[in-house]
Amino acid sequence: MERKDLTTSNWHDYELLDSGDGMKLERYGEVIVARPETQAIWKPLQPELWEKADAVFEWKEGTSEWKKKNDIPASWPLSWNEVKFTARLTSFKHTGIFPEQVANWEWLENHVRALENPKILNLFGYTGIASIVAAKAGAPVTHIDASKQSLDWAHDNARLSGITEGQIKYLFEDASAFVKREARRGNTYEGIILDPPAFGRGAKGEVWKIEEQLQDLIATTKELLSDKPGSFYLLNGYAAGYNAQSFAQLIESIFANVNGNFGDLLIKESSSERVIPAGIYTRFSL
Repeated sequence: MERKDLTTSNWHDYELLDSGDGMKLERYGEVIVARPETQAIWKPLQPELWEKADAVFEWKEGTSEWKKKNDIPASWPLSWNEVKFTARLTSFKHTGIFPEQVANWEWLENHVRALENPKILNLFGYTGIASIVAAKAGAPVTHIDASKQSLDWAHDNARLSGITEGQIKYLFEDASAFVKREARRGNTYEGIILDPPAFGRGAKGEVWKIEEQLQDLIATTKELLSDKPGSFYLLNGYAAGYNAQSFAQLIESIFANVNGNFGDLLIKESSSERVIPAGIYTRFSL
């Protein structure tokens, strides 16, 4: 594995305006939001911009909430290339979009297009942008998530993007239970994507703890990865406390003799050379 940090610059519907003092200021379409960011231990460069925030996510006395300064719709449309989706202000400070994934979306699109009739599995699929990218490139996708709310949001995004009904199969499932059943069935996929949380619950209340279950999950997905040349694997990490090297060494311990890349996912500020570390990844193709 070779280390390669991936930096996302701004695009039409997203911009990292400034960051500092434990916060980041972002533009999603025409909406500007300020959210906590533990990595931003520096000082903001443009303090005057922060007054333009339409909403600020605040922690106060053990509670958290969005403080809206202006009227913001419950959801609003955004796009990246031909992929369309909606942003929302969620109770967990997120917007349903992880902009640092742009470099992985580009890689995913290219790898799907290079294969003939590939089947793609997206575990912990959340709002489904990666699933849409793969579907737009021509692949049937199986999208797994244990949150009905996230599945509905992902399905809405697919409709907004013009995905044919049925090209993405949405399953309300526990990821670990699903891959074990697929392995027993002998099913395989030409592309596997997973973005496991640090902690979560499955569709039937199963407890997910990344430190206890990730190794077994990766080992099972190895059985599901097709040996067809060009088949690929993409593992993302966010807020789990691991270093990118740890993810790479986990993959190397399970998938023998694979050549790929790993590193940090970074987002660049629009008016400076500063970047925010926003996640980690490991990926390879056969």
